[in-house]
Amino acid sequence: MGLKLFMIILGIESSCDETAASIIKDGTHILSSIIASQIDVHHKYGGVVPEIASRMHVEAIGPVVDEAIKKARIRLSDIDAVAATRGPGLIGALLVGFSFAKAFAWARKIPLAGVNHLEAHIYSLFLMDHPPEFPFITLVVSGGHTNIYHVTSFDQFELMGQTRDDAAGEAFDKVAKMLGLGYPGGPVIERLAKTCDPDMIKFPRPLLEKNSFDFSFSGLKSAVARFIHDHEVTSNKKKARIAASFQEAVIDVVATKLIRAAKAKTCSRIAITGGVSANQTLIQKVTKSAKAKGITTFAPPIELCGDNAAMIAARGHRMIQLGNTCCLGHDVFSRTRI
Repeated sequence: MGLKLFMIILGIESSCDETAASIIKDGTHILSSIIASQIDVHHKYGGVVPEIASRMHVEAIGPVVDEAIKKARIRLSDIDAVAATRGPGLIGALLVGFSFAKAFAWARKIPLAGVNHLEAHIYSLFLMDHPPEFPFITLVVSGGHTNIYHVTSFDQFELMGQTRDDAAGEAFDKVAKMLGLGYPGGPVIERLAKTCDPDMIKFPRPLLEKNSFDFSFSGLKSAVARFIHDHEVTSNKKKARIAASFQEAVIDVVATKLIRAAKAKTCSRIAITGGVSANQTLIQKVTKSAKAKGITTFAPPIELCGDNAAMIAARGHRMIQLGNTCCLGHDVFSRTRI
């Protein structure tokens, strides 16, 4: 396939509880980015219910794509290719977006890229006005993943470490549920944490082996559960103390491992991506710790932190330029090690 410099791509994302569509030009210029969130529906269950998520994707996918095309002020005939999340994620949810993308690409006889969701989060950095130069260390941190990568090019992502149990975002959600704060847990814990000293409760810092870049937050989560069990936690002030101390423990672990990974690879740049990177306390504290070591920190704007289709289209643009496309026989996947 010959290279086309100015390609307009439709991106589709449906890996969890957001139905998203975006139109990207030349791999970096966002013409539109539409996200239909399901948070209000899943809130009462304390987390995402896969069956409900899949059904809501079916209802939302058509209108969301239509809105993305309308907002971009383009015609269907202007779309040169489609990129959709292929995995990892909830199988039922992924099937909705990927099947829609297959049908769209087949009907219009245009290329289709099946995008790895984690690679796409890394690509959210390349949609910034001033992205990090290669090489750099990046953390992809979300409800389902806490992974560290050594990124040396647009296509080379060396996995250095990953969570062995709960992801950081999952730990935030579970602690919020213990405290009766609702779902999603990240924003409410960050908001409460701002009102208290984070050093009032000494929760463990699960760093695991000294030379490991893997994460484990299940022990920290259990420590919070024991503290709640052993103390009468009813007032908002007590909940805020727990939230602040828990969040501080997570941030300490993340900052330590990111800086350690940067030193191991002799990198002067680190980046944080994924839904949890919307936590500004996390970004500020990691930035401060890294700066003290001569390391610069990067993070995408908040609108590109969570699941979105712009990052899917950006990664898909690169894949299609390289001829890495899908056919109708390709399927979605729930897990991956990238």
